[in-house]
Amino acid sequence: MLLSHRSVCIALALAVAACGDSRAPSLEASDDFGDPVRAGNPPTRIVSLNPATTEILFTLGAGTRLVGRTKYDLWPDSAKLIPPLGDGIQPNVEAVLASHPDLVILYASRDNRPAAVRLRAAGVNTLSLKVDHISDFRRTVLLLGAILRDSTRARTVIDSVYRTLDSVRNATAKLSRPSVFWQIWDAPVITIGAGSFMNELVDIAGGKNVYADIAGPSAQVSLEDISRRNPDFILAGPIGKTRIESDSRWRIVRAVRDNRIFVVDTLLVARPSVRLGEAAVSLANLLHPGTLR
Repeated sequence: MLLSHRSVCIALALAVAACGDSRAPSLEASDDFGDPVRAGNPPTRIVSLNPATTEILFTLGAGTRLVGRTKYDLWPDSAKLIPPLGDGIQPNVEAVLASHPDLVILYASRDNRPAAVRLRAAGVNTLSLKVDHISDFRRTVLLLGAILRDSTRARTVIDSVYRTLDSVRNATAKLSRPSVFWQIWDAPVITIGAGSFMNELVDIAGGKNVYADIAGPSAQVSLEDISRRNPDFILAGPIGKTRIESDSRWRIVRAVRDNRIFVVDTLLVARPSVRLGEAAVSLANLLHPGTLR
């Protein structure tokens, strides 16, 4: 049975408290596909097919154990030295197995379920995690820390990230909250909803997502509806900003006509990982210049 995120964290906390970092943790928990999390010797050959978990592994000191990543895993710079194994969705299972991993970490999307089944059938320890919210970052770091037998470092990483997030939240708490539209894809136009950590970052940074009424992490929207919601600012990556400015249809949106498009660093703000605090700072500095130094 699939345990709740809270149950996973409780199980991990109890295991680590009982065993300490020097012994194999008793992980009586399930991943986000409901598959059991296997305890055992710390992995030495890891394939991480999720940029967020790749960043976490490097920060936990396990970068040298990585033998595979996705083509999108670009931070830290040393991640680029790891062989890319394609996309993180519907991965090439044969290519993954050819790297002889003793742990494969997948993003727990429905499209990745067949790969998880095949990898487990091949005898490879496989961990599928859905990292969509800031709280998911906490439990993912705890889990990977336990698997790597370095829960002390894991807690240090979590504390550091949350301190920065709390600092940004406190700095923006009493400021006005400009409304924002965040463009994450242009054809079709896709934005973030309340189910995304990026929506949480906007809130922490002192903004208000005009599509916070969408429950899911993202959704396709129309230019007419964006215009009707009338955001104060638009957030987009460098390529997205260029495409918005070059497409005359976007002129129906007041923020476009008034040249109020902020460019965000997509490698920073689009990863629910160890740089969440930096991402919040960068957004706060865009929405409230001079607030954070």
